[in-house]
Amino acid sequence: MRIEAQPAQAVGGTAREHPSLTTLDPFKRAHRRMTVEVDIGIQCSFLAPPIACAMGLSYNPRTVNLSSLDRIFYAMAYQRVLLKVSGNSFCRAGESGISMSGVASLSEQLKRVHATGVELAIVCGGGNILRGKQFAEVSEAIKAPTAHYMGMLATVINGLALQDALENIGVQTRLLSAIRMEGVAETFIRRRCVRHLEKGRIVILAAGTGSPFVTTDTAAALRAREIEADVVLKGTRVDGIYSEDPELNPHAILFPEISYEDVLRKDLGVMDAQAVHHCMEANIPIHVFNYQREGNIEAAVAGESIGTRVVSKADLKNSTSN
Repeated sequence: MRIEAQPAQAVGGTAREHPSLTTLDPFKRAHRRMTVEVDIGIQCSFLAPPIACAMGLSYNPRTVNLSSLDRIFYAMAYQRVLLKVSGNSFCRAGESGISMSGVASLSEQLKRVHATGVELAIVCGGGNILRGKQFAEVSEAIKAPTAHYMGMLATVINGLALQDALENIGVQTRLLSAIRMEGVAETFIRRRCVRHLEKGRIVILAAGTGSPFVTTDTAAALRAREIEADVVLKGTRVDGIYSEDPELNPHAILFPEISYEDVLRKDLGVMDAQAVHHCMEANIPIHVFNYQREGNIEAAVAGESIGTRVVSKADLKNSTSN
């Protein structure tokens, strides 16, 4: 088998070129995949010659040909990620429905993340089509549970749009629904979902939890716990968590890091309280960032200091002391 190494940007663009080659740690098995992982260290752009020679591989710093059976993982902060995208991601600002140009832009970012080897699950909102809670409040004819089920079906519509947009650019996906609808999506089964991730497919999780009165934020946190995700990424229209709504108060303060407890105590509203509690109980960090800035999804997966990280008080204290 012949593998040639190339600059990192050709396999996703997340690692940056470094002026010198770094001595790499030995190859190790990824704990969730039967594939080879390279610990690149500080974002080194090239496969170092000593490692290539040790494995009997040819070394060429200009080109790369990675077979489907062998992937090289650059220094990403997380291995399995759950990304929550709101229904607003699917439409233009101030509008409703689905804008395929917006979905295509999102898909391109997701493709670059997927190319790094990260296992990616996505929970879609449905507010661009219908928000169950709001619909129930303005319609006396529709009962609240029915309105919530309608909102869940809206997330399936978004999931179908995202699935086709991703597969149109060559990314394998699976759409899993919490409500059985075999004609358009697989039914969510935890082990099946994990297996799809291990096989390198992007998994789109739709229909929330399948139960009314549960937000898609809480669904994202629950699914993150089920699939043992390393982080919950929350894509928003603003740059992170602020002391106040930055769209109303331009002087609001951005928190680079904050604890779960402070998010709940200050009622900052970035996610509903149930979602934050689930992440706190499982010690899953929440990373809130502006998904509309090009490259921000890749940067968040790489652990770069963008947006706001929500972590435990102990982790926050350790981060501050370092």
